[in-house]
Amino acid sequence: MIPVTLLSSEIIAPFGESAGLSSGALLPVMEQFYTIQGEGYNTGRAAYFIRLGGCDVGCHWCDVKESWDADAHPRQSVPQLVEAVLEHAGRNVVITGGEPLMHDLGPLTAALQAAGCRTWIETSGAHPLSGTWDWVCVSPKKFKAPLPEVLAAAHELKVIVFNGTDFAWAEEHAAQVPGTARLYLQPEWSRAARMTPELVEYVKQHPQWQVSLQTHKYLDIP
Repeated sequence: MIPVTLLSSEIIAPFGESAGLSSGALLPVMEQFYTIQGEGYNTGRAAYFIRLGGCDVGCHWCDVKESWDADAHPRQSVPQLVEAVLEHAGRNVVITGGEPLMHDLGPLTAALQAAGCRTWIETSGAHPLSGTWDWVCVSPKKFKAPLPEVLAAAHELKVIVFNGTDFAWAEEHAAQVPGTARLYLQPEWSRAARMTPELVEYVKQHPQWQVSLQTHKYLDIP
């Protein structure tokens, strides 16, 4: 997979701290841990997760609402984060949130790749893409629309299905990602029992889609 490289420091700099953006020198880190990726294309792969604080998307069913306030989390430098990653055997690093693209991720991804890591991002796509990525997963949310240029860079489109109207909404976004992008439908966790049968039937009728499940929750993996 050819990495996607986009540096947004020139785009976000004029907004300064009032937009809740950081330059990448120090990043608010809610949590970081080594685990198994539980959903989407990279399910089952060992990966180090860095969950950044800050989100202005505000999904009502978000299961990490504590990540929304960037100021609630300690800030770490890029060297600190890379050092923590290298303590583990795996070299896949997932940058997630919150909404990670509220921050300029160019310095972090450059340092991680220089250390031999593969960089993956999970984003709503609501902010300009920054950084150098081996895998871009866009999971659009109705509360703040993804930017067309982020959808155009997606390797993976993962749509969370909360109700039956989300299938048509998923198709609208599938039309905006590259033809090579992998397409996933994932039941929202609290609605899984209700929506999974409908989701399965939809994928059977529309086989360009695949089912994604939060396997880490079923297996009780952090």
